[in-house]
Amino acid sequence: MLNNSRRQSWFEWLIPRDLGNTSATRQGLQRLLLLRGFVTVMSVLGLLIFQSFSELDIPFSFIMVLIAAIFASIVLGYWRLQQRWAVSQMELFCHLLMDVVFLVLLVYYTGGVSNPLISYLLVLLAVTATLLPRSFVYSFALGSILLYTFFLLLDMQTDHEPSMTPMEDNVVFQLHLVGMWVIFLVSAILISVFITRMATVIRIRELNLAKARENEIRNEQLVAIGTLAAGTAHALGTPLSTMAVVLTELDKLNAEQLKTADIKDDITVLRQQVTRCKDSLTQLIRYYNKDNPVEEEHDRLSVFVSDIQDYITNIHPTATVQFSIEGEQDPTIPVDLSVKHAVINIIENGIKAADSRVDVQFRLSGDDNIEIVITDDGPGIPPQVMENLGEPFISMRKDSMGLGIFLANAAVQRLGGKIEMFNRKVGGAMTLIKLPLIANQEN
Repeated sequence: MLNNSRRQSWFEWLIPRDLGNTSATRQGLQRLLLLRGFVTVMSVLGLLIFQSFSELDIPFSFIMVLIAAIFASIVLGYWRLQQRWAVSQMELFCHLLMDVVFLVLLVYYTGGVSNPLISYLLVLLAVTATLLPRSFVYSFALGSILLYTFFLLLDMQTDHEPSMTPMEDNVVFQLHLVGMWVIFLVSAILISVFITRMATVIRIRELNLAKARENEIRNEQLVAIGTLAAGTAHALGTPLSTMAVVLTELDKLNAEQLKTADIKDDITVLRQQVTRCKDSLTQLIRYYNKDNPVEEEHDRLSVFVSDIQDYITNIHPTATVQFSIEGEQDPTIPVDLSVKHAVINIIENGIKAADSRVDVQFRLSGDDNIEIVITDDGPGIPPQVMENLGEPFISMRKDSMGLGIFLANAAVQRLGGKIEMFNRKVGGAMTLIKLPLIANQEN
């Protein structure tokens, strides 16, 4: 555990946390600093290894000063990343040019074009092509080619001692350097063209994916609010019907009868129904106004069942609805108001279709799901409805919009569950709702 914490602290030091700015240029600067440090460390190790096998004519004092300057630039870069102001494209390009300056100084004092580290220009060009627009890429590519050409001409104009290098070997070596220059030129052009186009395609793809995710989130919010609105409409239906019946009876009484009749109980009933309507509308408004309507909420199964049972008992006091829970566990499930209204909507459909009773059973399944089984003893689901279950505007009742099953299915699927409906052989219909359990729950 201690080693893991140390690794994490080192990693956080190498890649500092972003302070609310996740731009590509800031992330590019982070990776550029990591790359600069990695190349510096590996170059020092390579130098020590080669120096142990053969004595190299290298100005070690200059190398030490250059290494100190590189690490000072890395520290300065990480300090810059801790600041809140944005990293511009020009600033990132200047950091790339700083790497070029370090490389030019190193190559100039350690062999010129014959130093293999000069090919590191291609790596920096690839980084530029990945992170910056084409104007920066083409400028960097042109500058890299000019630098490589300068070092090539400088090396070819250098007079080598005849005793050290024969004329034939010198010509072959210069041809080799020219060949490396040609390879560098072709590689720089290919990187500038193809990697730039690939980076552009990737950026466009990321933008399209971001727009698609935004549309999906927006659609999920609309479905969730639509489900809750449909549930609220169901919740308002019964209180309004009760109020209409009571007011109709009161309207039949004349003035004398109203004076002598005991209407206090009727007023109490009306006040209760108004309170239910207000509570349903308050829930809808609260759900609509919260920061993230599609944010997943958790609840214990016993609380979830109790809320549904209280609602059904209060709204349908004359209906015979039997609730049962299998097992002694009380797991945690993902629920919100839209899912509760979805389950209530299906139970109410069963109440309207049933001849005498509806059974609602809650049980745990073997695949880490909670199953809600709703059965009734009615005539079952008609074939024309069964063929289009889950589609909007499918209903056999004249007083229904046909959106209940559609919105219920959408709400359950949004939480990773599903709804299945069957006609039982013994008569009636059965609805199976599966909701996933919450991982790492404490029972």
